[in-house]
Amino acid sequence: MTADQTDPVVRTPHGAVRGRYERGIAVFRGIPYAAPPVGPWRFRPPQPPDPWDGVRDAGAFGPTAPKPPYSEAFAQYLSDPDIPGDDCLNLNVWTPEPGPGARLPVLVWLHGGALTRGSSAVPVYGGGAFARDGVVCVSLNYRLGVEGYGLFPDAPPNPGLRDQLAALRWVYDTIEAFGGDPGRITLCGQSAGAISAGVLLAAPQTQGLVRRAVLQSGPPEVSDRDKVRRMVRRMAARLRIPATAEAFAAVDRDLLLRTQAEVGRLGSPVLGGPAFGIVVDGDVVPGDPLKALTEGTAARDVDLLMGWTRDEYRLWLVPGGLVERVDRLGAVALAGAMARCHAGHEIPRGYRVLHPEAGAAETVGQMVTDHLLRVPLHRLADARTGAAYVYEFAWPSLLPGLGACHALELGFVFATGDLPESRKLAGEGAPQELCDAMHAAWVRFATTGDPGWAVWDATHPVQVFGDGDPHIAYGPRDAEVALWTTAATVPPPPRPPHTVPRAPGAELAAAMRRLRRSVGALRR
Repeated sequence: MTADQTDPVVRTPHGAVRGRYERGIAVFRGIPYAAPPVGPWRFRPPQPPDPWDGVRDAGAFGPTAPKPPYSEAFAQYLSDPDIPGDDCLNLNVWTPEPGPGARLPVLVWLHGGALTRGSSAVPVYGGGAFARDGVVCVSLNYRLGVEGYGLFPDAPPNPGLRDQLAALRWVYDTIEAFGGDPGRITLCGQSAGAISAGVLLAAPQTQGLVRRAVLQSGPPEVSDRDKVRRMVRRMAARLRIPATAEAFAAVDRDLLLRTQAEVGRLGSPVLGGPAFGIVVDGDVVPGDPLKALTEGTAARDVDLLMGWTRDEYRLWLVPGGLVERVDRLGAVALAGAMARCHAGHEIPRGYRVLHPEAGAAETVGQMVTDHLLRVPLHRLADARTGAAYVYEFAWPSLLPGLGACHALELGFVFATGDLPESRKLAGEGAPQELCDAMHAAWVRFATTGDPGWAVWDATHPVQVFGDGDPHIAYGPRDAEVALWTTAATVPPPPRPPHTVPRAPGAELAAAMRRLRRSVGALRR
């Protein structure tokens, strides 16, 4: 037989594509779901791709979105392939049964990377194991950084999020030809991908497109518009151009990426600072997505699976020796975390009572993790009692200091822990039994809506994936979460008479600046 006769071919709305069979799984890579975002479309919403004649080869990953490389400190743990080319709005499909009629569940993957890095070509995200187990897996690229999330007066906000929406619509309209069921789409993401998935759940344009959703280490949230504008304005100042999309489009892309990396050097979940993020735009994001999902009618029929890793913060602090530096900063680091989280003194005091053995770095890291991830995910789970499942990944990496850090669970979810790219973060010898259990839970959820443990209710059951067999813990983070919810409902004590008011947050802001300078010096 010829290659043309043996390779799988599927027709999409824009033309036919030829994939490859790999271990009995049909794999299609680099399928365009939108036109290349170049020229007049560089900072604009995605447009449909031009149709093509004949059969387009889909054997290799397509170009990745423009992005700066990880710093050396992070690159030792995280892989991020860079594939050049303008046609970066593409996706990949793994399916056991190409062709209409199979009606298999579908999992759509949104990668993380702080909206500035990452791609669907990261080997850890290979969808072969999902397809092997009867789930059609789709992963996609979307615009990143200033081209995907810059805020300009002369261009619509959130083009990267609009890319994701266009890809999701493509999946809904096309996936049946690949063996998928458009009525059983699970939208799944980690970190920035989870934030994006949560925002899309609340978007009016996605209603009816998604049956289930998985949010790994990321809640539905939007960024402050001024914070995003500061990122753009600082880039513009360095480039000596106006802070407009027209001016940015005229800048050499490599120079733009270098400038973006320099300006964003001090941004992190722990440190805060200017950063790119999804903003309210009155269209795809009409308001606060968490409020829409907890208090409104958005996605009320969508089943939810969500959770976190036990030591999220360690991926943010361990590279470059930041744990030791924060521990030495002590009270300054705690003051910085209070400013970052807008927390009063009673919250770090509560953490010290709950965890008296913890150092400054662990206290700061867990405070920020709870503030950014666990508190809003608890709030979402409470609003979806009876339709939400919660997990905690608690297996510690075999590499020194990482613990159960951010992104460590990915090789387990995708059953790709045997790849070198997964071992960069997990080390050698990750337990196969845990990988099998976690991957199977995600397959069950995508297939039936039930991952295999107790649904969220007033007892707060959390499935813990750690050493030994997975097990349920009831309310393992309730005490920490309560510190934040109590602080939000208790008014501040009255100020004694005849005192001069101090500038609100001035001392904490100064402490935060000192912390950033210390971390910046170390990163350089």
